[in-house]
Amino acid sequence: MPSPIKFVFMPPQDELTRWFARRLADSMAEYEVVLPANDAEAAREIVDADGAFGWVSPEMLPSARKLRWLQNPDAGPFFGYYYEELVKHPCVISNPRGIYFDHISHHIMMFVLALSRGLPWYVDAQREGRWEKDARMSEYVSLGDATALINGVGGIGAEAARLCGAFGMRVIGLEPRVEREVWGAEIHPPEEIDRWLPEADFVISTVPHTPETEGMFNAERFGLMKSTAYFINVGRGMVCKIDDLANAIESGEIAGCGLDVYEIEPLPSEHKLWRLPNVLMTPHVAVRDAGDIPERRFQIILENARRFARGEELMNVVDKERWY
Repeated sequence: MPSPIKFVFMPPQDELTRWFARRLADSMAEYEVVLPANDAEAAREIVDADGAFGWVSPEMLPSARKLRWLQNPDAGPFFGYYYEELVKHPCVISNPRGIYFDHISHHIMMFVLALSRGLPWYVDAQREGRWEKDARMSEYVSLGDATALINGVGGIGAEAARLCGAFGMRVIGLEPRVEREVWGAEIHPPEEIDRWLPEADFVISTVPHTPETEGMFNAERFGLMKSTAYFINVGRGMVCKIDDLANAIESGEIAGCGLDVYEIEPLPSEHKLWRLPNVLMTPHVAVRDAGDIPERRFQIILENARRFARGEELMNVVDKERWY
């Protein structure tokens, strides 16, 4: 009888992680599922583990002699998850990218629709009790005549492209690794971003934080955008220099923004972006109450566990050099 496949859920664990572990153990008889209570226990268990969920620290990695698969809990993990030794390690890393595609794309469209029709101005008037038909101070954007530049057309960006197209928008996508059909979009490499920025009415960023994307939206890039254009970021906050964005809106270089992620989280209450007009901000909540996300996340784990047991290629394999 073959030895069981040892799979470790690395600490810290919450109730959701423990639920994943119980379900995996119940679903896959060939797996030995281990839940170490602390780092000391994890360091002992990882020595002969075949796979793991979570993060293996630089201190533990040298002792992980059998590790061949690491399931990253997040599509965009914390800065430092992909350290040099882990990138060079032979283990395959997979992630749950694609599970948020509909929820976050709906959040994107909330921003697009609200900004195109000047909703922030009318909300300001509402809060002040003013019946003000001329409250809107920015140009009306007719979506049927508008262009969306989507930076990153993976699961979220591809669905956002489909929805933008359904409103009649021209869609330009920037993507280094096209893994799925992107409905109705023109696809170009990310290196061409400066060429396409001046054509966009909405610049929508969905990309993860990587060495290539960090700070890519800065004063120079905002200077290339139309004065009537909007910037929307639902990917990772470190992609955008928040002070440069605020300055661009304040000076009129661009018309406004919709943000769910920030270079600094929480955004300090004294930051001027809070008080600028034509700005919509949500506090990193695009999928906060989406009840089906835990099940989608577990199904990725389960399918990869099945594939790993059969020696097949895993879903959502990460390019470790690029962090995604």
